[in-house]
Amino acid sequence: MRSYDAVDLAILAALADHPRATIAALAAELRMSRNTIYARLAQLEEAGAFLDFDRSLNPQYLGYSLAAFLEVEVRQKELARVVTELRNIPEVVQAYGRSGTADLQVQLVCRDTDHLFRIDAAILAIDGVERTETSLSMGELIPYRLRPLIEKARREL
Repeated sequence: MRSYDAVDLAILAALADHPRATIAALAAELRMSRNTIYARLAQLEEAGAFLDFDRSLNPQYLGYSLAAFLEVEVRQKELARVVTELRNIPEVVQAYGRSGTADLQVQLVCRDTDHLFRIDAAILAIDGVERTETSLSMGELIPYRLRPLIEKARREL
């Protein structure tokens, strides 16, 4: 893990507030040169500080208004292959390996409950999947955020 300093954290905080800010806008806001901002952004990107752009896209725009979470139990020897097959289902937007009773936590988006039923059936049809348990999202209450962690890191410097 790359270490960070106050300049990195200031840039990250500014990006958390204004994710589409240009280098010139960041430089003006932070009272730094554009070259400094550009170089630091390049270092942060190389260090893996930024997620993919598509995490900022709203699936509802594409007609996928229903979000669900599936807990998936898998035969352990089949886990890697099951994950590979899950990647082939476009509605699967994210998956985590888990400890506990379920092996995977899969987030997916669907057009409606019938579509969800079909996607769940496709996942159950994957050889190695033992069972699924589905929970519907009732709405995002705390959006993905890192600003509080950035502020905590700034206080700890």
